[in-house]
Amino acid sequence: MRRHPDWLKVRIGGGENFSKVKTLLRTAKLHTICEEARCPNIAECFGGGTAVFLILGNVCTRDCRYCNVTHGAPSILNDHEPSDIAESVRTLGLKYVVITSVTRDDLNDGGASVFSKTVKEIRQLNNNCKIEVLIPDFRGNNEAIQKIIDAAPDVINHNIEVVEDLFPLIRPQGGYQRSLDVLKTIKTKEQRIPTKSGLIVGLGETTEQILATIHDLRAAGVDFLTIGQYLQPTRGHAEVKKYYTPEEFSELKKSAFQLGFVHVESGPLVRSSYHAQNALS
Repeated sequence: MRRHPDWLKVRIGGGENFSKVKTLLRTAKLHTICEEARCPNIAECFGGGTAVFLILGNVCTRDCRYCNVTHGAPSILNDHEPSDIAESVRTLGLKYVVITSVTRDDLNDGGASVFSKTVKEIRQLNNNCKIEVLIPDFRGNNEAIQKIIDAAPDVINHNIEVVEDLFPLIRPQGGYQRSLDVLKTIKTKEQRIPTKSGLIVGLGETTEQILATIHDLRAAGVDFLTIGQYLQPTRGHAEVKKYYTPEEFSELKKSAFQLGFVHVESGPLVRSSYHAQNALS
């Protein structure tokens, strides 16, 4: 595995808030994508008292070659998960929370009803908390997508993840056009809810392919965009083909703004939920 360039070095987690979040998650038996995906920003986010909650368990039915989340046969759903998360949000005093999930192709609605219940439970206990949901593609199920819209989160996020030509290799169980259609459907059905998507780079794509993907996302009505560097979680995952410099990320950010995106986070350590609250400020 490659040695990361200096601009990708981050501090190790610590501090009172970091420990508080870790302890609360273990006590409530909750999962975060921060931990499961080995996010490089976990120290900053946990240290700031924030986390991205992972619902529907921690085992994914898909096996994307960039992702460190465990894949296989998922366990049964935890009926208390939505209320446990809502209570944790209140305990931590969060003003902005992101709810995401593993992909559950084994469920009829892909888990959309659990997303909906979680949003409603959080609203009941935390009136001033903004809620972002980061959803899977639900296999393009319009009824599942409608459940998410009806729950009325403040932001609906679905990540495209990689450029179109890399889907067969990196996301073989997903679909580039399907993901675009999910985002387009959300915006068509409810224009008042901002939509968001994220792209990781460094897997062998070209600059032209990145720009084409950004263009497609904007054409689908996406308002907020994140672009970050892919980091290989283990030797069994796809290799890093290129480390983009901070200057290259700045250029991509400029290009995205020129296309009309409302908010863009672009940088080596940017992940889908990095500084998510800033988009609504």
